[in-house]
Amino acid sequence: MSVVETVILLVALVLLSNLVNHYFKTIPVSLIQIVIGTSTAILFNLKIDLNSSWFLLLFIAPLLYNDGRKFPKDELWKLKGAIINNAIILVFITILAGGYLIYLVIPSLPLPVGFALAAILAPTDPVAVHSISKQVKLPDNILHLVSGESLINDASGLIGFKYALAVAVTGYFSVSQALGDFVYMSSVGLLAGMLLISVVIFIIEWLVVKGFNDVIFNTVLQVSVPFIVYLLTEKYLHASGVIAVVVAGVFFSSKRVSFNSVQPEINLVSERMWEIIVYLLNGTMFTILGVELPVATMGTIKNERISTFKAIFLVFVVWFILLAIRVIWTYCYQLFGHEKSIKSFRKRFKVAMLSGLSGVRGAITMAAALTIPLHTLSGDAFPERSLVLFISAGVIILSMVMAIITLPMIAGHTLELETRGGAVIMDESDDDEDEKPHMINLNQAKLYILKSAVRSLEEQRRMNNQLAVYHLILEYQYMIKSIENDERGEAEALAATTDEIELRKVALKGQMLELKRLFRTNQIHKKSYTKSKKNILSQLKNVDHIARVRQTWLFPTVGQSFRKAMRRISLWNGVRQDETYGVEMRFIERTLAKAAIKSLSEYLKDPNVNEKSFNREVIYHLIIGYRNIIEKQKSGDVLGKKEYQEQVRRLRFKSVSAQRLSLQYLVEQGYITHQVAIKLQQYINHEESLILRSSGLSNDVEE
Repeated sequence: MSVVETVILLVALVLLSNLVNHYFKTIPVSLIQIVIGTSTAILFNLKIDLNSSWFLLLFIAPLLYNDGRKFPKDELWKLKGAIINNAIILVFITILAGGYLIYLVIPSLPLPVGFALAAILAPTDPVAVHSISKQVKLPDNILHLVSGESLINDASGLIGFKYALAVAVTGYFSVSQALGDFVYMSSVGLLAGMLLISVVIFIIEWLVVKGFNDVIFNTVLQVSVPFIVYLLTEKYLHASGVIAVVVAGVFFSSKRVSFNSVQPEINLVSERMWEIIVYLLNGTMFTILGVELPVATMGTIKNERISTFKAIFLVFVVWFILLAIRVIWTYCYQLFGHEKSIKSFRKRFKVAMLSGLSGVRGAITMAAALTIPLHTLSGDAFPERSLVLFISAGVIILSMVMAIITLPMIAGHTLELETRGGAVIMDESDDDEDEKPHMINLNQAKLYILKSAVRSLEEQRRMNNQLAVYHLILEYQYMIKSIENDERGEAEALAATTDEIELRKVALKGQMLELKRLFRTNQIHKKSYTKSKKNILSQLKNVDHIARVRQTWLFPTVGQSFRKAMRRISLWNGVRQDETYGVEMRFIERTLAKAAIKSLSEYLKDPNVNEKSFNREVIYHLIIGYRNIIEKQKSGDVLGKKEYQEQVRRLRFKSVSAQRLSLQYLVEQGYITHQVAIKLQQYINHEESLILRSSGLSNDVEE
């Protein structure tokens, strides 16, 4: 398979994995990507030859730069001493103590390779650590400590891995040279990162002063930074490109405020671009891990010196060694860090266990493992490379699984595990919403402003604009319904689905009775009656199908989609051939929609039916849908007329104004965090920009 075909396949697999994760949110997307990658490798015999130099440049540099760029600076500075000690001392304790213990457990593994394996497994995924720690309520200083450590330990872990790997490949090691190289690579990497990013910031500010506000140019410039910084530092300064990109990211984040205010569009576009890049790179990396798993597995299976079951057992042993080191370290930190709020051994140990279990390994671990060469300097095969890769992949998977299983047991509630590609990395503006019980999250706030827009449209409804009003309300209702489905728990979602199914059946049965009455009283012809009856029966069948499979299959079937398309084509052809038939079908559709509303009203007023037990949004959504049909059939073909388009445009602006007022109210009352307000503001601005753009296109067409 060519490089281009492989890249396209990997991107397709990343998209598939995130689609699956949308419906199985308790399973980390990274774990799904590993499974999909493994399945693809087995089914299609997919193999990927990796070059360590371009792999580090392509994957590690941008991911670490983005981590530094998005990490909360206040937390990083406040606990700088503890974080640096944690990120450096803990990493080297993990490398030395963990590597030696791994060597004792696996005698066939040379000691330098044991150190290299421990160095690979030392870094933790910053997003996974932060998402877990927030949900299990670690104390703030412990939370910030493990979060900050997870950013910087990538650099120190990779430097330790580089030395251990060099010893394993060359067989030579000098303590003085290693210390000298470490000081040189770290200090020069730090200075190079600060100097190079300062040059970039100077260029951006100079362009702003000169009025050069090309969005594409500036976005590409900002996205290119980590690759340029890493290449220059590694190739020409022979220092740590990893440290350079982390420092560059942190430094850029602290200085970009000075030009963000005059470049809001550039900032917005660049942020979206970074989200896409991280999404693809992280997903691709874990998919590649899945693709490489069969290779590692086969090498371990064919290894006569170690059985497959023993290799799996070693994965658990290595993971336990890493867990023990982190738990002991965190416990000692609490003792010597003057943690006054936790006094008993039990409470200290609980926090230490939470911190240890939240040390999920992620993308950087796999990136380092995949760069291990096939041969040593002497030309011999790298000792136990397949086993090292197997253990690395196994610990990544096991750390995720154990976090999902054990942390809820300790913390007392369920949680969702996030990694770099599965969520937006933490921002300095994020506030702890749980500290203020009255505050609402992003989805709840978005529901509030969307419902405000609906109320505004209802207030604007007049006899001459009802079609436009119902059309827009229906658009907002679909968005509201989608958000509510995400917010609801499983039981509540099932109840809402049951309500919708029951009410749709009531409406369809009312339509069937009305259709029979129209035919019986000779108000419609047999052809129209047959066609409409078939349509209602098909809808009833679809409702029954949803009732049976909604809990197990979340997508419309191909057959349903095909039948719906064929009905539309058939109706369009019939109207084109016979105008009378078209008029009659519009009359039937309008009359049946009225009958549906009447049936729903009578059903809900029935003394034997508890109207309050039904979801109000479901009822409103159904009624608005039928009212939209009535107005559409009553008005005829007006959707393309200038007057109707102008009505829609004016109403859209009214709804945007209502959303702005609602957002202002939420901010003034303190119901949302600063970060949520920014996201909602961007959402409203985007909607307004689309309205203006569509209005501009319409005017251009008319001219």
